[in-house]
Amino acid sequence: MKQGVFWLTMGLTMATVTQTAEAADLALEQYFMGKTKATGEFSAINGVKRSFTVDLTGRWDGKTLVLREDFKFSDGEKDTKTWRFTKIGPGRYTGTREDVIGTTDVVIEGKVARFNYLVNLGSATKPNEVRFYDKMVLEPDGRLVNTAWVTKYLLPVARTKVIFSR
Repeated sequence: MKQGVFWLTMGLTMATVTQTAEAADLALEQYFMGKTKATGEFSAINGVKRSFTVDLTGRWDGKTLVLREDFKFSDGEKDTKTWRFTKIGPGRYTGTREDVIGTTDVVIEGKVARFNYLVNLGSATKPNEVRFYDKMVLEPDGRLVNTAWVTKYLLPVARTKVIFSR
């Protein structure tokens, strides 16, 4: 009898620990606060491939996450982009970035964030507007994996994958 109670207690304890470990949902302001690193690759249907690293710095003021992304591409090019994500409710944000046309709505369900946004990859005089469809998944090891499809006129033209780590 005592042995049965011991194993029942251990089972309940392990279930509680497992539920607690798995209970932490993704929150942008928690994951990206401070310094984060990432590696990624962009692959287009025309054969263009670019790998890159990103150093990210996040600041949270209680309402808005300002996320600076410093890109270094394998061909030597560098670029900086800054997201501003404003929390509008549990698991919901609106976001802007200097090259994004309009805003994006971010919806987080558990460990998965989804959002899409229109970007001008060209110039003001010769625009090249494409839409990114991002899906970010928080992995059990703490990495955040972002896979995005890029479309033009609703047709897929590229894919990007970025892996963030704290």
